[in-house]
Amino acid sequence: MAGHRRKVQARVYGNVQGVGFRAWARDEATSRGLAGWVCNEADGSVTAQIAGLEEAVSTMIERLWKGPAGASVSKVDVEELAAENTSVGFRIVA
Repeated sequence: MAGHRRKVQARVYGNVQGVGFRAWARDEATSRGLAGWVCNEADGSVTAQIAGLEEAVSTMIERLWKGPAGASVSKVDVEELAAENTSVGFRIVA
C-alpha cells in the first residue's frame, strides 16, 4: 500500500543565501525522492516547495532547520498545500 502524500511550501530564514543552501536543498530532496523547487527571495530568505511521501517531506522539513555547512537557520515557516498536481523532480529556480 502506498504511503500518504504531502506537499508543503517552506520559507527558511537566517543566513541562508550565499552558503549553497539551494544546491544543498536540491540534493537533500532528490536523495529522498521528493519533487518541487527551491529559490532565493529578495529579503534574504529561501523558499522551497516540497512534495512526496509524508515521512520524506517531514524529514526534509527537519533538515531545513539545519541546512548546509555555513548556514544559520533562525526560522522555518511551513504552509500545507494540496498534494495534487505534484511536479516531477526537484529544481533550483532562479
